[in-house]
Amino acid sequence: MVINSGDTAFIIICTAMVMLMTPAVGLFYGGMVRRKNIISMLGLAFVAFAVVSIQWVVFGYSLAFGPDIGGFIGGLDHVMLAGVGLDGDGIPDLLFMMFQLVFAALALAIITSAVAERVKLSSFIVFGLLWTTLVYDPLAHWAWGGGWASQLGALDFAGGTVVHISAGFGALALCMVIGARKGFGKYGMEPYNVPITLLGAGLLWFGWFGFNAGSELAADGIAANAFVVTNTAAAAGALAWMVASWIRGKPATLGIVSGAIAGLVAITPAAGFVDVKGSLVIGALAGLVCYAALLWRQKKGIDESLDAWAVHGVGGVFGALATGIFATAAIGGVDGLLYGNANQFLIQVLDVVVAVGYAFVVTYILAKVVDKVMGLRVDEKEEYVGLDISQHGETVEA
Repeated sequence: MVINSGDTAFIIICTAMVMLMTPAVGLFYGGMVRRKNIISMLGLAFVAFAVVSIQWVVFGYSLAFGPDIGGFIGGLDHVMLAGVGLDGDGIPDLLFMMFQLVFAALALAIITSAVAERVKLSSFIVFGLLWTTLVYDPLAHWAWGGGWASQLGALDFAGGTVVHISAGFGALALCMVIGARKGFGKYGMEPYNVPITLLGAGLLWFGWFGFNAGSELAADGIAANAFVVTNTAAAAGALAWMVASWIRGKPATLGIVSGAIAGLVAITPAAGFVDVKGSLVIGALAGLVCYAALLWRQKKGIDESLDAWAVHGVGGVFGALATGIFATAAIGGVDGLLYGNANQFLIQVLDVVVAVGYAFVVTYILAKVVDKVMGLRVDEKEEYVGLDISQHGETVEA
């Protein structure tokens, strides 16, 4: 097979852009926790990247993209990257593996939202290895590795179910096991540094161009379309969330960037299948739907600390369903409900239901096991002094 040098260069750049999204999540989350935990949140992002980097090359890639076994998981043919070389279809197989690695690392970084300010580092490492292996890898195989969802015709261009539903609903399950932070709901837990969060959001927006456009795996018209609709949905989500929050009070910048992330999440599964008109609607509605999910979470007193569930989980569900509505054959070769193909929408519904159920249930079980064996959270004194000191022996200078 012929390697295309232009496509290869494009995907190398996109891979580097998506890699940047993992520390960007650390910045995004780090600015929203209290001063005594910002190093911890940044550290969890880097640990997530390191853990997945090793897991993926040893056996994770093989589980996700090895020969299909029963539509559920890949075989072990590619353990230690056996058979993953410099040849490939357009781009080297080795580069495709690396592109997929940075997606898996990002998913684990997103789920750290659920354990902010209270997780043992050692327990997170064990949980992260188990979660990537038993939750992320199967979902990646279902959608992209020849599993049942791809066989059925489910559409997920860049990871609405694989990355965002898995991490978002995994975060909801994980927070239910680890429990709320001490004092949650009794006294204020104001963000330490909003500008750091805004910087993280900007880097995420930037990296998302590689995330979505790169998922075409070629520098072509579909990649260009994904680039444009990604930006459009993000902007629409930011403005929709801003207006909704403005009606209720003041338009906080945290809400504006959260709306942008919601729009980015929702357009992710659709980026290679919808036009700019569809992306406008998807982004704007995602901003409103995810804002409503956040308000519901707050009302229920659930300490899913940094809202991975409300933004990534709910946004991923909405985006996957919206793909089945707004997909147009003029872009990706498949029509959705809006263009007369109700069957595609029903396939998306089934895909979402199974992905949500699997991610939530398996994550809950894994968290329970780790909690029983090791204990997921630090003790009360360690939580009080902060994880920067208790887990890392470091502090932020005043």
